Amino acid sequence: MSTLLETYPKTRKDKVTPTLVGTLLLCLYLAAANAQIIAPAGDGWPTYGGDPGGLRFSKSSQITRNNVGQLHPVWTFHTHALDSEAERAELPSFETTPVISGDTLYLTSPFDVVFALDAHNGAERWRYDPKLTQLAGIVTSRGVALWPLGTAQKPNTPICSHRVFLATLDARLLALDAVTGLACAGFGNSGIVDLHQGVHFQKFGPYGMTSPPAVVGNVVVVGSIVDDNQQVDIESGLVRGYDAVTGKLIWSWEPLPWAEKQKVRTGAGNVWSVISADPTLGLVYLPTGSAAPDIYGGMRPGDNRDANSIVALDAATGKKVWAFQVVHHDIWDYDIASEPVLFTWRGSTPAIAITTKMGMIFLLDRRTGEPLVPVEERPVPQTDVPGEQTYPTQPFQNIPPLAPLVMSMADSSSYQRSPADVEVCHKQLADLRYEGIYTPPSLKGSLNYPGSIGGVNWGGAAIDPNTGILYANTNRLAAVIRLVPRRRAKYELIEENINRLWLRPYVPKKKFWAVLFVIVFLIDSVHRRSLNPGWASLIVVIVGGAFVGGYSLYDSQVRPASIQRIDHFGYELSPQRKSPYQIERHPIVDSRGFSCTPAPWGAITAVNLNTLIKIWESPLGTRVPGHQTGIRNFGGPIVTASGLVITGGAEDLWLRVFDSATGEELQKIPLPVPAVATPMTYTLDGRQYIVVAAGGHGDGTTPLGDSLIAFAVN
Repeated sequence: MSTLLETYPKTRKDKVTPTLVGTLLLCLYLAAANAQIIAPAGDGWPTYGGDPGGLRFSKSSQITRNNVGQLHPVWTFHTHALDSEAERAELPSFETTPVISGDTLYLTSPFDVVFALDAHNGAERWRYDPKLTQLAGIVTSRGVALWPLGTAQKPNTPICSHRVFLATLDARLLALDAVTGLACAGFGNSGIVDLHQGVHFQKFGPYGMTSPPAVVGNVVVVGSIVDDNQQVDIESGLVRGYDAVTGKLIWSWEPLPWAEKQKVRTGAGNVWSVISADPTLGLVYLPTGSAAPDIYGGMRPGDNRDANSIVALDAATGKKVWAFQVVHHDIWDYDIASEPVLFTWRGSTPAIAITTKMGMIFLLDRRTGEPLVPVEERPVPQTDVPGEQTYPTQPFQNIPPLAPLVMSMADSSSYQRSPADVEVCHKQLADLRYEGIYTPPSLKGSLNYPGSIGGVNWGGAAIDPNTGILYANTNRLAAVIRLVPRRRAKYELIEENINRLWLRPYVPKKKFWAVLFVIVFLIDSVHRRSLNPGWASLIVVIVGGAFVGGYSLYDSQVRPASIQRIDHFGYELSPQRKSPYQIERHPIVDSRGFSCTPAPWGAITAVNLNTLIKIWESPLGTRVPGHQTGIRNFGGPIVTASGLVITGGAEDLWLRVFDSATGEELQKIPLPVPAVATPMTYTLDGRQYIVVAAGGHGDGTTPLGDSLIAFAVN
């Protein structure tokens, strides 16, 4: 009681005594814990995945196959995140999925600005700007978490009795009052907890969070993002649980405890995607990433236990209950990117479905981690790279994959290339090592398929609990992975800076050019008095050029995340510091820039997990009118009780609605820019809304926007 009293000394009207406040909050706290035992009603969307288990399923059924053609925009909200973009070099990705409590929607801009909107009409109720001090390599925020779940705030409730939690790109955990948007003073340090502590923080790259926290009872659980492929001893992938009221650290869990014994400690194994929870069992399910560095594992022999795994922790204590690894000794960047989905299998078994970048699905008993369908360890190709020690087998489960596991070398019937482009692709592929899935990276270059952005990415999957059918968007994009032997150590810094300038050009601000002009003018004035004009001009050019280059090199080291415009999924040359190899990686494309993978390059697929049968597959978008090529996609689908699958994701200008039973595309709804985000839906005062963030992708390949759009049929 003392903690509650200290945290909430007064109510909104300042007329309630501390004793009454404590009593009220104790009741609210107990109600919050109990409310999560039962899943929230299905016509709201209280968490990023629709419910704590990430089903992405809604009981809302006003919008049906019969009236979906009447869907139209009913309101639009603009975040204005791009208004100051002229002063930024890094482009944002608007990937948020709003959550709802009562009649209020909560969402984030790519720069972690939190908004509360009237869910009827999109009118802004409040906003909170955390004023980021550092931006991650990919500038995005996928949303917030609410506490407590299952209850809506009411007028005149105590301050911060309902909270909005945000984990920021610059590694802070914030607690905001759900009604006013003010920071909760009794949480951490004036509403903020610093997440840099205890993670071996490296100052050269981004460390923070892009996904919302998970909330179970009175515990807020957060993971992290780290800078991939940069260094062996990158930040730890520490996962932590904090008290939702005080912000006090309750527990922390290290995914790679074995790494502390290594000569160079392996970092990462971090949880950057969305965490699922089962409040009834009191468990959180962590999708862990690769151990560092992603593409070379010679310094981390063995299976790298608990990396590339689903790890179930006791939400109250942080104790590991079970773990299941989907990739042993990962050297392909096959971290688990998607939220695991909790559902009841075949009407009785509490299950967890794991979707992967490989396109495989793994199905486990979520109480024990035991496979519900037999898992077979199959031999896989082995490395020929000096120093590497690949794992002899990898796990396969007898469930139809969401994407082909082996790349065909012939075009599909849905799209035929020109003979010239066929030759372009064949020339590139002929020089690569390829022996099917899990072909290891090599010195000459290996074919990686479905690729590090292949299979199911952060958009995740949706499951209809009534049918057991899983729906997921996938990419099928071949890439080259090549290990490049490191040069002598004394050249590494020069080489790294050149790479940064070449691959990630510096974009100076106007004031920089003004300063440079003044400096050059002064140098020119001095030297024209003492030297002939020719020599003076040469000196000015050399000094000015050195100044620009030196400042650019310095700035690319000090503020790399905030100044670089790059295609995050294009050409990559990363240092993997303290390992023997750099990593070179890039897509394999023809002369038109189309993937050399047979189409479709992006698709939405339905697999019945009860019967273990693939139901249907449909290309998602197209790059060639009249051909079903599919296109690259981010963001996932949702499914409704009325038999609709709704998805944006594809990098084109449409929100699509499919028949959940057949895969027929029922409707395409135009968008101002691509919606590379997962939609959500809710019913309020008898009206069903579908809401999606349309903002484009920050890799520079799509137009950008800042629109949150709500659709309805009446």
